[in-house]
Amino acid sequence: METSGNPAGSTVTVAQDQVYDLRPATDSNMPEPILIVSAGHTYRDLQRDLGDFADWIEQGLGAPESVARIDARTGLELPALNSLAGIVVTGSHAMVTDRLDWSERLAAWVRDAVAGEVPVLGICYGHQLLAHACGGVVGDRPQGRELGTVSIELNAEGRDDPLFDGMPPNFPGNMAHQQSVLTLPPDAVRLASSAAEANQAFRLGSCAWGVQFHPEFSGEVMRHYVVRSNAPDADQSARDTPVAAKVLVNFRAACGA
Repeated sequence: METSGNPAGSTVTVAQDQVYDLRPATDSNMPEPILIVSAGHTYRDLQRDLGDFADWIEQGLGAPESVARIDARTGLELPALNSLAGIVVTGSHAMVTDRLDWSERLAAWVRDAVAGEVPVLGICYGHQLLAHACGGVVGDRPQGRELGTVSIELNAEGRDDPLFDGMPPNFPGNMAHQQSVLTLPPDAVRLASSAAEANQAFRLGSCAWGVQFHPEFSGEVMRHYVVRSNAPDADQSARDTPVAAKVLVNFRAACGA
């Protein structure tokens, strides 16, 4: 899936003939990396033309020298949590409720990260996986699939949360999902909602967050999803969301990167 170059470091070939760079921070002068954990790939033609989930997230983090990548579906051993500055779990076309072996293994690792106070950001599938891992309920949306750009509203807790630092109380975010977090985990703090989605964002502990929207999606990427679905008004319902993208910058800050 990756379209960016590979600096020196170990690599592994994964599904769809793509190479993920593991780049462990073995040099004491290098920072601990933020690990982007791929839970899936976007469509092949979109990968070819614009890149993939992990590419867009890395671009949004803005610190390629301190980012590593791994595909959770390969069966590779997930790295020691104390070797990481933070973790981002990507979106996927898979379903959390399928409870695939790789997904359940990733969920257990994420749960350990939350307990160990390693910063975590789950995006779409990652958001749902984080909730599932920590005792929430994930399932199909009663309204069916949601695609396009929607208005996200921060509540009082969200307005004070570091993940949304410097962001307005209402902002547009890009959505592409069929399942949702139906019930938040115990002790989770809801941070944001939208007209059709009660749990757009939540926090667990001091530094683990889930966001249902895609802060990494450009308007062009979102339009690809909408057009592919044959949804009406594709151009009108998908646009760039630069405010939502600030979530990635704020997460990088939370990781100390």
